[in-house]
Amino acid sequence: MSDALSVNSSSKTGRSLKDKLRSAFGRKSVDDTNSPRRKSSAGESVKSGRKSLQSASIDSKQDSNQNPAFKTQAERIREARENGPKIDKQTGERLDQTLILHSLAHESFDTVTEILNKYELDPNRSPGEAHIASLSSQLWSRVTEHLSLVDRVCLALSSKVMLDRVGPSSLEIIRHPDHAEDRMQLLHRLEDQLPNHLFCFVCNKYHLRTMKGEEKLKPASVLNPLFVCPHATNNLMPQPRIRIATGRTLPYNFVQLALKGRKYGLDYGIEATTMARLWREQHEPRWIHSTRYFVFKGHLLMRVQSTCFTKPGLTPAGERMLLYSREDYQPYFSVCAHWRDGLLMNICKCALSHLPVPPEKSLHEGLAKVAGRRPSQGAIITLCSTCRPMRRCPECPTEYLVEVKLAEDRSEKDPRLLFKHAIVVTRWSDLGDGSSPTNPEWAAVTGALEDYDSLSTIGTRAISGTFESQTADTGPGQRILNLNPKDEHKGEDGHDWY
Repeated sequence: MSDALSVNSSSKTGRSLKDKLRSAFGRKSVDDTNSPRRKSSAGESVKSGRKSLQSASIDSKQDSNQNPAFKTQAERIREARENGPKIDKQTGERLDQTLILHSLAHESFDTVTEILNKYELDPNRSPGEAHIASLSSQLWSRVTEHLSLVDRVCLALSSKVMLDRVGPSSLEIIRHPDHAEDRMQLLHRLEDQLPNHLFCFVCNKYHLRTMKGEEKLKPASVLNPLFVCPHATNNLMPQPRIRIATGRTLPYNFVQLALKGRKYGLDYGIEATTMARLWREQHEPRWIHSTRYFVFKGHLLMRVQSTCFTKPGLTPAGERMLLYSREDYQPYFSVCAHWRDGLLMNICKCALSHLPVPPEKSLHEGLAKVAGRRPSQGAIITLCSTCRPMRRCPECPTEYLVEVKLAEDRSEKDPRLLFKHAIVVTRWSDLGDGSSPTNPEWAAVTGALEDYDSLSTIGTRAISGTFESQTADTGPGQRILNLNPKDEHKGEDGHDWY
């Protein structure tokens, strides 16, 4: 008994003594002696030790094989590969991070241009003229019946054998003045091969750029030719352009340069952000204009913000002097070609009517002046439900927002009059993809396209929201209404615009 107690006490003192006992009496006897016993739920004694753990693991494996709901990691991976990657329905992104890493490691990073160059520059590729010549001219004529005029010309210019089979008739047709639009589309397909040229829509041909990489947007009064054109100073055949503000225009050639620079690189054009400008009118009322441009999904978006400090209580004549330019009888701020048909000018006049008129001289004002305080004139102005919402022109992709804000006038010398009320008119427009002045967006903004429906074409995503989401944290928090709800097209015959 004393020996057994000494063995138990020695097993607690250190591991080296236990190893000596194992070597003297055997491993099994020592393990059986030291392992405690526990009672099972049925009252039987169960050994707890390495063998019991091994038996428990074997039992759990057998249970897992019998349970179909349990799946190993290998089975999950195999099942994911069979069923395909999980894709988020809202964003279209892969949810499995492992598959994302594998796709980055094993998929090709070659662009479409690099892949095409591999096939075009393949020295072992056999010429295909023999296969083309093996087909009859009658068969090729049947093929060209299903192609447009531009595609037939491209097919005929692909090789000499193809020109012999198809015939030169399509080349003669496209040279006719009646097919000037088709010829323009044909030449537009060559822009990726001509980085030093710019297409002239007056001459209908490519001209060499005279200021490559140094093109700058200048006022309309400054002659700013981007290439040598015989009609550069011909007022009867002007280059396509739109009016931004009084004395400022945007030539279509800059739309081409901005979109080509984004699509093919800066060797083909310029950055759209370099066209941003900020200027002030030289004469009263001194409007301040700022322009910004942004390329979104192959379209050039423009924002023009015009600000002018104003006084409350203007008469109708004073409102017209503030809003309209005496040079061309158009608003000082930027407008589209349909500004006379809608409620734009009435909205501006309504916003000016909300300016608080200062009270007449009274005892209260005199006491405030003696105390060195200015009487409150309502610094924060709330517009009504007519002039507060944004407006979208139904005939072109243009949106307007009229606001009355409290802004700082840095030209004011009196420090007590630094902050004044100002009317702010913001315009957002989609100028198209730069392919041609007959593009639906550009033609609608200039008024050349009559059947454009912006309410159905643009949809629920506003141009202003798209533009401001790229440059600011939040967009204009106003609802969008129709600029011309009555669908009236009076033009200058109407009297509400003036």
